[in-house]
Amino acid sequence: MRKLLAAAVAATAAVTLTACSTAGGSSGGSEMTGLRIMVPNSPGGGYDTTARTIAQTMEETGLTSTVEVFNLDGAGGTVGLGRTVSERGNGKLMMQMGLGVVGSVYTYKSPSSLADTTPIARTVEEPEIIVVPEDSKYTSIDQLIADWKADPGAMPVGGGSSPGGPDHLAPMLTAEAVGIDPKQVNYIPYDGGGELLAAILGGKVAFGVSGISEYLDQIEAGELRVLAVTGQQRIDGIDAPTLSEAGIDVEFTNWRGIVAPPGISDADRKALIDVLTKLHDTPEWQQAMKENYWTDKFLTGEKFGEYMEQQTAEVERVLTELGLA
Repeated sequence: MRKLLAAAVAATAAVTLTACSTAGGSSGGSEMTGLRIMVPNSPGGGYDTTARTIAQTMEETGLTSTVEVFNLDGAGGTVGLGRTVSERGNGKLMMQMGLGVVGSVYTYKSPSSLADTTPIARTVEEPEIIVVPEDSKYTSIDQLIADWKADPGAMPVGGGSSPGGPDHLAPMLTAEAVGIDPKQVNYIPYDGGGELLAAILGGKVAFGVSGISEYLDQIEAGELRVLAVTGQQRIDGIDAPTLSEAGIDVEFTNWRGIVAPPGISDADRKALIDVLTKLHDTPEWQQAMKENYWTDKFLTGEKFGEYMEQQTAEVERVLTELGLA
């Protein structure tokens, strides 16, 4: 089951988005204008980093003029999702999203679903990391697991996503793999990586689980210590084993993508997908992916919509099998 989840979750793509049409429809020129990208959680998290990297790269490559990135957090991303759905026909609004929103829709029983949006493209894939503050007594994943198994409830686990999201699924699958009942795990959700970082550094959780790109600066500065990564391979420059290397049968990766409001015109939808494809092929975006440890598996339009449907069913299945649904 863990391998199946990894296979389903990991099939992601590096994508970029850009502006949409001018007031009357899609722009016919090489530059698009007027795009706003909503980040449905707090600043400093993975969605925020991805959206701002996308916007900056679009501007640098001349595919669009200034792009506004703004945050609208709440309920694991479903507040932003509801806003996106309410903006029917607005071809200038895009929402950064990913596996976390898939889980939040299920967990919060959101009246709006991803099926109500217009799928544009999957964006990036990255592994999760298990991290502790620099002053933590834990210097290896084995030490952490030993104490966690001894008293799961006494070791709060922090994540930047709601139950059903990547930061929740990764530790739950890890717990199951080492013999901990997932129902005993004391998982504390935070609304994005920024809030989670404060909790980790402030000692409010025993350890945190997040995407690698969210904490590169803190890792480099020595403020955070990575104990393990959840992907198939080690991360270059990060001195930490994979969970598999540590004898824990878990391989897990997170993905992100872009959706637009429902009811946008076919011309706007095509323009967005076309410009994302152009940006995806630029050296600047390829370099940005490399710097953020993102993996490129580009997917757009209806195929991305089908993928989101599969992920929704997969999250529900896994939570049910873990006894958490």
